Amino acid sequence: MRHIALVTLVVDDYDEAIRFYTEALGFRLVEDAPRPDGSRWVVVAADDRGSALLLARAKGDEQRARVGDQTGGRVGFFLHTDDFARDHARMLAAGVTFLEEPRHEPYGSVAVFQDLYGNRWDLLQPAG
Repeated sequence: MRHIALVTLVVDDYDEAIRFYTEALGFRLVEDAPRPDGSRWVVVAADDRGSALLLARAKGDEQRARVGDQTGGRVGFFLHTDDFARDHARMLAAGVTFLEEPRHEPYGSVAVFQDLYGNRWDLLQPAG
């Protein structure tokens, strides 16, 4: 069986990114290991289904310029939930910025939010 295990998300700071993803979004810290070059291998996951984010601190001007805009302003990440109202309320209480009011589409309940750097995400409870 094949699956995408990790997706790299370029961040400004490991610790602030860990705080945001674990506290505001409720992800779990899977791994935080120092590397010989002074960087860290930091992995967070929303659940135990296999996919996770590798939080990689930006190095150099080119990478720093992409922090918060890795997908050119488009929604690039999709966080599925089985209880939209619960997670939306929890995320609002944790200070997550939603860019729109929740809406109900044929494919499910959805609202666009941004992470601490401005990357756009969908919080989505699929229909059915």
